[in-house]
Amino acid sequence: MDLSTSYLGFQLPHPLMPGASPMVDNLDIVKRLEDAGAAAIVMHSLFEEQIARDQTSLFHHTEIHAESFAEATSYLPRAEEFVLGPEEYLEHVAKIKRAVALPIIASLNGITSRGWVQYARKIEQAGADALELNIYYIATDLLETGSAVEGRALEVLQAVKRVVTIPVAVKLSPFYSAIVHFARELDHAGADGIVLFNRFYQPDIDVEQLETVPLLTLSTSSELRLRMRWLAALSGRVKASLAASGGVHTPVDVIKAVMTGAHAVQVVSALLQHGPEYLRVLREGVATWLEQHEYDSLKQMQGSMSLEKCPDPAAFERANYMRVLQGWKC
Repeated sequence: MDLSTSYLGFQLPHPLMPGASPMVDNLDIVKRLEDAGAAAIVMHSLFEEQIARDQTSLFHHTEIHAESFAEATSYLPRAEEFVLGPEEYLEHVAKIKRAVALPIIASLNGITSRGWVQYARKIEQAGADALELNIYYIATDLLETGSAVEGRALEVLQAVKRVVTIPVAVKLSPFYSAIVHFARELDHAGADGIVLFNRFYQPDIDVEQLETVPLLTLSTSSELRLRMRWLAALSGRVKASLAASGGVHTPVDVIKAVMTGAHAVQVVSALLQHGPEYLRVLREGVATWLEQHEYDSLKQMQGSMSLEKCPDPAAFERANYMRVLQGWKC
């Protein structure tokens, strides 16, 4: 069965790859991912705050006053909490590149161009084949407009594209007011790929200690629905490659993501639960499904459930919304 796909200009044997996670910190696990048939390796992010710590005294001054009042201790992670600092990250890119014969997609996480341009260039020089810009931002300023938030992300993309020659993908959150329009703007600004979506890890509250409690909850297949909605809305309408990230746990989840338009499918939670070898289970399951349903190739069904051919996608979505609400019987 032909499972081949094209993502960020790479011709891949299939769309499945590990998404950004701590798995890549261990070279033995990286090799196991390759043995399990990963189409590419996506590294976890190097954070803008780490770069700032290296380049300025911002974090030095933060840490001096970190114990001045209790709440300050939870604002920012200390340097030792990061497994890889900026220089170690570059070294690890080079190590992974030497260890496996797969495309290596590095990642930068931040909201401004400060430090990104320099490290984007260094990441390319270290051997990365592509770069994922993880635009993780919570807008809490009452005076900041949606267009300003989007404009900042576009500036980052344009600044990075000017200094690297490798493909650049942008990983988005689902909390933009007009995702399709914003994706179009990213497309016009030169994004080679759009990854849907970043997972926000919502904190809880300890009501006794009056503290926020960071929580990391693994995804479930139900989270894929949000990705499918916007993959379907973008498929065929932007030049950039599309990747699904979040909620992929079964071969059928992969099928759904590809049917709605994904060229690549990033998997994390399922691999953390079942191990790197689970990639092989997913790939074989997709091949079996395609054979059983008489498809000749993955590309034959890619985007087949998108909204591209729908004359009025907005009306289609509202009709589905009303149908769901009316379908509930008390």
